[in-house]
Amino acid sequence: MPEPIRTSRRTWVAAWVVLCAAGLAATAGLNASPVPDPQPERPVSAECAEYVADVGRRLAEAKKEGGGDGILAFSRVRTGTGDDCDDELRDRLRGDR
Repeated sequence: MPEPIRTSRRTWVAAWVVLCAAGLAATAGLNASPVPDPQPERPVSAECAEYVADVGRRLAEAKKEGGGDGILAFSRVRTGTGDDCDDELRDRLRGDR
């Protein structure tokens, strides 16, 4: 049976030192990189702005009236161009958290 390859303790310590130094260098490089430019905001249609403002008003009224943590559910049938306001509404709701 072949004899196993023995590695000294110094070899293991040196390998860990190299790996730690590489990790620290990579972290420093990532932290020093410039922040990407923010994405320009998309223009919001008047219909979406009105809808999101209405949702905001209803949420504010519900917070004033209700003292506990409840669930607020409402629906609204929208007619017209069928403009999809999901992203704008999601951004508004995330901002209220």
